[in-house]
Amino acid sequence: MPIYMTARWKCRPGAEETVAEALREFVAAVRQNEPRTRLYTALQEDGQANSFMTYFIFEDETAEEFHRSTPWVQRFTGIIYPENLEPVVFTRYQLLASTGQ
Repeated sequence: MPIYMTARWKCRPGAEETVAEALREFVAAVRQNEPRTRLYTALQEDGQANSFMTYFIFEDETAEEFHRSTPWVQRFTGIIYPENLEPVVFTRYQLLASTGQ
């Protein structure tokens, strides 16, 4: 059963480009190495450059567990966590309706 999640956080002012570049590299690694991650999208809030959100869909629990154990997750969190103003908030969702697959 697919897993739908978001992660939201704010970085300290001045770290926006560091976080944005880390996100670009991270999403590229997910795309290249995680065929069971259906979608991984990184967003930066319009008008509040230090606010970020990722939206992602894993095929199942196994795909999520694999994702969490990868070196690219360790690298990404090692870059962004020191720049965050507060902890990342992860939220799981259930699909109700979609125009996608």
